[in-house]
Formats: sequence, C-alpha cells, structure tokens
Amino acid sequence: MSAITILLAEDHTIVREGLKALLESESDIKIIGEAGDGRTTVKLATTLSPDVIVMDIAMPLMNGIEATRQILHQLPEAKILILSAHSDDAYVEQIIGLGAKGYLIKQSAAHVLADSIRRVHRGETCLSPIISKRLHHHEIKAEASGELHAKKNASQLSSREAEVLQLIAEGKANKETADVLNISIKTVEKHRQSLMDKLDIHDTAGLTRHAIAAGIIESSVQVTII
Repeated sequence: MSAITILLAEDHTIVREGLKALLESESDIKIIGEAGDGRTTVKLATTLSPDVIVMDIAMPLMNGIEATRQILHQLPEAKILILSAHSDDAYVEQIIGLGAKGYLIKQSAAHVLADSIRRVHRGETCLSPIISKRLHHHEIKAEASGELHAKKNASQLSSREAEVLQLIAEGKANKETADVLNISIKTVEKHRQSLMDKLDIHDTAGLTRHAIAAGIIESSVQVTII
C-alpha cells in the first residue's frame, strides 16, 4: 500500500518542521512538498498533486482561504485539511463551504492529525470535536457582529481582489503588489478602486482594518499604513 502524499503549508518554519517530523514518523504518510505562503501552496498543489494538503489559514501573500479557493478551482478533486489556531465558526463555515474536507485546531493531539489525514484521504469530512459540536448546536447569526459582517462581505470580492486586498493590508505598495501578482501597476490601481467601491472604504487604513476583521490577515501581522 503506497503512502499518503502530503503538501504541508505553514508559514512558521519551526511549526512546519515540527509537523513534518511528526507526520514522517507515520509509516503510511509521506511529505512531498512544503510551503510558507499561500501563493507557493497553490503552485505546489498544481505541480505535485498531493493526496492531501494540510494548510494553515493565516499565511503571508495569500491566506489559506484564498489558497483553498484557487486550488479547488484548478483541482476540484483536491483534498484539503485546514490546521489553524483560529476556530471561530465563520472561518469554519467559509472554508468548508469552499470545499475543504476538514478543519482541525492546532491544539489537537498529534495522533488526531495523522488520523484526520487518513480520513480525509478516504473522502470523509473531518472536524475537531469542539468545532463539530458548536456547528451542530447552533447556526451562525448573520448580524452577530460587525466582524462577522465583514467576513461575509469579503465573499463578494473576486479572487484577484481578495489577493490585492491582502497585499495592500500587508503594507505593500502598488509596484510591489504588481510584482507579486505579475500584473501591471495600472491593473493593481483598478483592483484597488474596485475594492474601495465594493466595500465603501476609501483609504488604505480602512482597507487594512477590513482585511483584519474579515480574517484575510491576522491582527498581529505587522503592516505599514500608506
């Protein structure tokens, strides 16, 4: 029986190395690729075609939510297991709605991760017990908070707009954003204007606050307001 091949996407090197060591101790699991940001994750997913992609949400350049969206657009049969420190229901609803097969919180025991990879590989949906229990007992309230409202609004953005928003919120200038996305500065400016029109936000600081509230970047990310 061949080993389950894994693409491991986690931006913190020490965490990624620990996960790699943990998973490689399992005889039926093999790491074939590693990524430290969402853009690299998408690229490796399409070139390596791993059996399961284990991915964090909070990553630079492109977050795990957008990476999931792009991977499943290109590879509809891809099996993605989210491993994140964030466990609020809005994240879970969004990522499972996109087509991810599982969502674990990082506090999960080591054996739970390996077992969840096997279950996802078999085609099962796998959630951390605390998440599964919450989703079973109550629905997300649409007007629960402005933060949740922002997360729902984020779904109105196109994939490219979401990418541009993250890069803006990370403090990148138009030229840097253009270089990362391999598009013209004029196109970046067009997307920036579209973001402001859709979100009714008209300055970079406001876009950054929205990106944090929508879960596109973490509040702990160091950003430069320009």
